[in-house]
Amino acid sequence: MTKDRVILFDCDTGIDDALTLLYLASLVRAGEAELAGVGTVHGNIDPLTGALNTLRVLEAAGLEAGEKGVPVAVGAARPMAQDVHYALDWHGRDGLGDTDLPEPAGRPAPGSAAAQIVRMARERPGELTLLATGPLTNLGAALLLDEELPSLVREVVVMGGAFGHPGNITTHAEANIWHDPEAADLVFAADWPVVLVPLDATHPTAVHDGWLDRLAAHDSPVARFATRILEFYADAYTPTLRRRGAVIHDALAAMLAVDPGLGEYVQRPVRVELRGELTRGTTVWDARSLPADDTRRPVKVAVGSDVEAFQERLLAAVLSL
Repeated sequence: MTKDRVILFDCDTGIDDALTLLYLASLVRAGEAELAGVGTVHGNIDPLTGALNTLRVLEAAGLEAGEKGVPVAVGAARPMAQDVHYALDWHGRDGLGDTDLPEPAGRPAPGSAAAQIVRMARERPGELTLLATGPLTNLGAALLLDEELPSLVREVVVMGGAFGHPGNITTHAEANIWHDPEAADLVFAADWPVVLVPLDATHPTAVHDGWLDRLAAHDSPVARFATRILEFYADAYTPTLRRRGAVIHDALAAMLAVDPGLGEYVQRPVRVELRGELTRGTTVWDARSLPADDTRRPVKVAVGSDVEAFQERLLAAVLSL
């Protein structure tokens, strides 16, 4: 595992983002990664609620957050070119499974999440891994704020897209990309290293009764919190999976950011369909044996992972807090 990752996390803190924050907190506490900051964006929930959720989760995990610790900046409240939509059916009115948790001790940082990306990239050139598990509006805005940004970032790891797998918000489109297709296309067009973790890789990692029961058997405050929010998430997921379980998409992207060897990849330029009546927000690659020439930098697309290792590491991370 790479132990020098400096992560700037961009998310829309719902349930799988919360589990990902717990995973990242376990790495921070073990000295295996640094969490430089967090930015929130519209998506599962509005970005202010997402920022407060982020503060709650980090504080529950034993990390200082807010003014005296990990800065959490509120980001874009809407997409670049369409109306905003939330995923309350999947994450609850509060984004955390209707748990109605108390206010966090910390408060969001001043300034926007996009400005935070630019500032931190300029302060720490070549160090940051941008991990994005929500719509890509903040990253797209940061690219527009600073044309040199791609040369300042070590790597961008995105949970989003679908290729051979059906979409999860329309027939072809995955939610994070569909929520802001224009921003996503800006990110995939930029000249920086991008790792994309689509539904093709995340869906096979679904956790089911055995994993959920092992989590629920632990009586620590963090394990009880994770069990509680996953109950809501599993209820939402069961009709799709046709058995009780949940797909913790975002945590796979985080794990591949710190341990790329856990995944299997192909390299291809990626584009986002912006105008299709039925396919807007779809990620597109040229999978032909003789693909057409493309001026875009290839994206490293995860097509699989070591599922058992992912599940065991995620469980161990949550139980370590």
